[in-house]
Amino acid sequence: MINPDSFIPDYLLIGHIAHDVTPNGPMLGGTVSYAAQMALAFGLRVAILTSSAKAEPLLADLPPAAAVLSTPAEHTTTFDNRYTGSSRIQYLYHRANTLHPGLLPPAWRGAPLVHLAPIAYEVDPAFMTAFDGARVCVTPQGWMRQREADGRVTAIPWTSAPDILPRAALTVMSEEDIRHLPGAAQAFANLAPLMVVTRAEHGGTIYESGVARDFAAYPVEQIEPTGAGDIFATALHIALAQTGDLDRAIRAATYLAGLSVTRVGRDSVPTPDETAQALAL
Repeated sequence: MINPDSFIPDYLLIGHIAHDVTPNGPMLGGTVSYAAQMALAFGLRVAILTSSAKAEPLLADLPPAAAVLSTPAEHTTTFDNRYTGSSRIQYLYHRANTLHPGLLPPAWRGAPLVHLAPIAYEVDPAFMTAFDGARVCVTPQGWMRQREADGRVTAIPWTSAPDILPRAALTVMSEEDIRHLPGAAQAFANLAPLMVVTRAEHGGTIYESGVARDFAAYPVEQIEPTGAGDIFATALHIALAQTGDLDRAIRAATYLAGLSVTRVGRDSVPTPDETAQALAL
């Protein structure tokens, strides 16, 4: 087990792991689980700050090469996704503890790349000012949802956006995240230095200082899309930091996300060899 007090990560992930209820039993989910594997495939040292139930067995499914610090909670964040055709109803049965900067090991504050990845409004926006000189990526879906009394997840406005977007080096969201907010993409983009809205097999839109241009998805035959958005965001954040070339980073991220939808489960995350190929595109 990696000692978090003496480990300085290259890539720091902050967000809950998820216990996903499936017909085949509990499955590990959450942005941090897919993003950690993607960052490791780039050859980076990875750390995860999360919260889960004491002795949560799904923690063992996280990559062993990642340093994991999990704040004990009564329950692990638990989702149940129910699909009817192309529509989804999501239920949040349990939520682990809120994550705040006071939980960070001092060494982790030196991470050059930070990824704030809320899935259940669990990441304190104060993390935006917790690092000196880090490039911070935000995937804000978890700040735009709430739990109703019956557990059903519903969409809400992102009230902390004006505090977060101007400070983030990169913001990545899907069109599904903002479907309930007409005009939100441009409004958010006007606040963000760099923002990307993804549209699955239809590619997406890059906003640089509010100016939009579209990009195409990598053409593949989709089998399972779960985790593709997390893989795309992580790959884009890392590739952009490594190359300094946005177009090259977009090509790499779309290629890797495209590969991921042709596979199922944790096997969907691209390998180190595939990651190297993506950077060569």
